[in-house]
Order: sequence, then C-alpha cells, then structure tokens
Amino acid sequence: MDDKMIRWENKPFIKDHVATFFFMPLNFGQVMRRLDRKVRAAGATMPDYLCLSDHTSKWKMDLYLAVDKEVPGAENTTLSGNYYSRVYEGSFQETGKWCKDFEAKAGEKRTEGEKAEYVVYYLSQVCEEIREELCGDHRRGGTLGL
Repeated sequence: MDDKMIRWENKPFIKDHVATFFFMPLNFGQVMRRLDRKVRAAGATMPDYLCLSDHTSKWKMDLYLAVDKEVPGAENTTLSGNYYSRVYEGSFQETGKWCKDFEAKAGEKRTEGEKAEYVVYYLSQVCEEIREELCGDHRRGGTLGL
C-alpha cells in the first residue's frame, strides 16, 4: 500500500473509541478484542485486517475496522472518497515526522477543491502482539488520507 491512490465507495467499517493520554492509547487491546468478538459473532470478516485510527483529541482516538458486512451491535459506518497511502516503519516517536512527510506527499496528489484529511494507522509492538493473538498476521503501519 505504499505510495498508492485508493478509491473507496461506501467501504464498510465498524467504529469504536480508545481512551488516550496525550495521544498514547490506553485501552487499545481491550477495544480491539471487543471489536473482534462482535465481528466473529456476526459471521463477518475483516478484509486485510485494516484498522484506521483518528486522534480526535489528546484524550480520545476513534478506531475504524474494515469489515465485509454490517455488524449488529457495533457502530457501522462507511468511508467514501480518494485516499493516498504511505507506509512508514520505525518507532512511535517518529510519528510527527511521518505526518509532516505525509502531508507534503499527499499535497502533491490532491486535486483542487479536495479536502485534506488523513488518518494514521500504525502498529506498535503492543498492536502486533494483539494482532498475532487475534489473527496471526504481521503487517506494517502507515498513513492513509488525502
């Protein structure tokens, strides 16, 4: 997904919220396990195990987990639009540098009149341990938006 343009039209996600302390997730694992239980109970799947995060404040982060169908008991939503994807690897402390780089690269891809939005999704060691527990999959993090 590095340096790619993606077009989504009503791509289904379920949404939940993570408590954060100065942007550091506090209950990420608990929320991911809760979402996983809901997805499994609904007989849904998580295509590519795509999970996006949006820090709405220093104290709260919204999570968007891609699903293949509506999940009862979850906050179902969709995303539509053109998105630009970049992949970054390294320490969580480098997130600020990655966001600046992403803003510059996305600016080159944006057409006039498009609103600049981005969602950072990253995989810390904790995230990787949770993902392995849930699905045995290892992936890198990145930034997605336009």
